[in-house]
Amino acid sequence: MTPPQRNPEDRPVAALLAPDILDLLDESPESVSVETEEMHPADLADVAELLPSERLVPFLKALPKERAADVLEYLDDEVRAAVLEELTVPEAAALVTEMTPDDRADILEGLDEEHAEEILEEIPPEARRETEQLLRYDPDSAGGLMTTEFVSVPADVTVDDALLRVRALARTGRREAMYAVYATDTEGRLVGVLSLRELLAAPPGTKVGDVAWSEVLAVQPTADREEVARLTANYDLVAVPVVSESGHVMGVVTVDDVIDAIQEEQTEDVQKLGGMEALEEPYMNAGFFEMIRKRAGWLMLLLLGEMFTATAMGYFEDEIARAVFLTAFIPLIISSGGNSGSQATSLIIRAMALGEITLRDWWRVARRELGSGLVLGLMLGLIGVARVLVWHFAFGNYGERYLLVALTIGVALIGVVTFGTIVGSMLPFVLRRLGLDPASASAPLVATLVDVTGLVIYFTLALAILL
Repeated sequence: MTPPQRNPEDRPVAALLAPDILDLLDESPESVSVETEEMHPADLADVAELLPSERLVPFLKALPKERAADVLEYLDDEVRAAVLEELTVPEAAALVTEMTPDDRADILEGLDEEHAEEILEEIPPEARRETEQLLRYDPDSAGGLMTTEFVSVPADVTVDDALLRVRALARTGRREAMYAVYATDTEGRLVGVLSLRELLAAPPGTKVGDVAWSEVLAVQPTADREEVARLTANYDLVAVPVVSESGHVMGVVTVDDVIDAIQEEQTEDVQKLGGMEALEEPYMNAGFFEMIRKRAGWLMLLLLGEMFTATAMGYFEDEIARAVFLTAFIPLIISSGGNSGSQATSLIIRAMALGEITLRDWWRVARRELGSGLVLGLMLGLIGVARVLVWHFAFGNYGERYLLVALTIGVALIGVVTFGTIVGSMLPFVLRRLGLDPASASAPLVATLVDVTGLVIYFTLALAILL
């Protein structure tokens, strides 16, 4: 078992505690539990990751099962997988059983399929059924994120009876989402929700259905994690119920899982915007050749696209030979178009991710970006014209045709920037319509498209105005 190297400087507290934990493991393993009982499992996981690899399993075995399971949840994915590989199947199953259903499913999802099956077979029947249900769903869906540990009571019971049920469930330690209580009808369908505080404040003898909110926001298990995140953010929810087509509660997605999902989604989008496939694990954990594979495909595709730039320049070779000074403005023209396109695609992708715009808004966006492109192009065009005029009067460049040169540069910038803005804003809509991730409309891709078309626009205008 060789976990990834960790930098102790990033975890100063853990670095101070790790030598003491090693001494305890050597001298008095049974005291490890007592000495660390006040520490948060996340801090203990930091300590564990700084221990020598051969001491990780003895450290976890020195903790109570429930505590070891909590620490295991916070370990780095690669470290956790290595630990579970080293444990015997019954030992691994005992730890995994102590986890909440959603964390249990996530951990098994990250293991080798055969090893995960072996562990699953050793889990008690009820926990196995819960876990298998969650494993059926895509990890990025509401079903993959939800936990089956939630609190529900019949809507027709009194708040006094409901409180007795909630207390009984809380004592079992088997309910993760205790802050929301879901009311169900006689068929078990979701009909209302109320917070634990609202339940405690309700007058004695009142029926749960009379105090519960009947307008319940819920999602189906196939809903994308982005939809769950939007609901949570828009309505300040701490949990989102997941219901079947018949309206029965299957589980809930808690806010901590939503935060994790948002972080993963944003990381994935940022990496795609950089012009590469999203990494499936943290940067330092990704293998060298895996990193190359994720990056090489897009780079080769973009290189092929840039080859059309050379083709465009070759097509206008005669015009360039007749006015060599035009080549001096090529970087200015194509970079302006690429930059404007990158701005537009970034704005639209983020607006789509936040649910601010949908496919139906494409025409409104196109009109808005057309206006923006023209104004921005005019601003940059004036700067380009000023540059030509200053160079002419200062150094005598461009001869008697300096006004035509200035006009060419100014109009070309307006055209290229406007075109780049339109392409950058519309490409995410096209990809979404094709069922692809809009984040794939990365800045490098837009810049490559605009480079080629920008040159065509530039030299076509130069041919019409100057030559």
